Amino acid sequence: MNILVTGGAGYVGSLLVPKLLDLGHSVTVLDLYLFGDDVLSKHNRLLEIKGDLRDKAVVKKSLKNIDTVIHLACISNDPSFELDPKLGKSINYDATKQLIDLSRLENVKRFIYASSSSVYGVKAEAEVTEDLSLEPLTDYSKYKALSETYLLQNSGLMTPVVLRPATVCGWSPRLRLDLTVNILTIHALVNNKILVHGGKQTRPNIHINDMVDCYIHMLSAPERIISHSVYNVGYENYSILDIASMVKKVIGKSTITISITDTNDNRSYRVSSKKIKKELGFEAKRTVEDAIGDLVSAYNSGLIPKPFDNERYYNIQTMKTYRLGAKKS
Repeated sequence: MNILVTGGAGYVGSLLVPKLLDLGHSVTVLDLYLFGDDVLSKHNRLLEIKGDLRDKAVVKKSLKNIDTVIHLACISNDPSFELDPKLGKSINYDATKQLIDLSRLENVKRFIYASSSSVYGVKAEAEVTEDLSLEPLTDYSKYKALSETYLLQNSGLMTPVVLRPATVCGWSPRLRLDLTVNILTIHALVNNKILVHGGKQTRPNIHINDMVDCYIHMLSAPERIISHSVYNVGYENYSILDIASMVKKVIGKSTITISITDTNDNRSYRVSSKKIKKELGFEAKRTVEDAIGDLVSAYNSGLIPKPFDNERYYNIQTMKTYRLGAKKS
């Protein structure tokens, strides 16, 4: 296939793109490369386009001869979005609508959209399934939900499918340390202590390599099943305190301390991923403990230098720099 991956140099994309190339696909990456342009190796079937998703001409260029779009690009967490809500909307919603419209006009066959499990808001149900109402609590999740609706209602002859990933965890060449499992692991490794805010809040999780495998699975999933379908993609729902305890267990140092502080944020999220297993046979194979182990190995191998000083590990810091540069220009 000829595949466009928006945000292909990001946290998930930097692992997904090499796997797509290994499978024999040709890949176009459209990315601003805010987090560095050194995460993807050169390849004769890889076309990298450094550009803005909001630029219609750049998007049209990126869609040339494309069969499938995997749309990952967005401002990807609540704090980064709230830093500049107008910018967030212009990228996460307005540019997504434009990408959908242009993909339809360019005869793209399949459009895979990376939404978020946060679109459900806080649910009382023990199992949060795809048929429950969407009650997003933030602008980030609200525009994810609106983008889902726009895709499903304006796909034309494309095969649209929406994925709602749990919180992704584990090592990647474009590492994020603003995610629960990842940052707790780094704190334990560097500071020998873990600070937990609250601790009882539940979070759904998925290993980054399972998330990559899910996107690849969607490339060959039957059109008659996935067209206009929505799937949760997760594996394990754990409390923050459970995750902290797992970090200490995996690292194996009894001297690591876990401290608990009060918090005003007691939101708990859970998702059920039974539908994707039942309909498509996809099931996550890796655990949170596997993700922690991968991070420990990467850190010990020198692959995570200066984890608290490098802004590329933290979306909010990188976005602050980006906005400052945009204002100056």
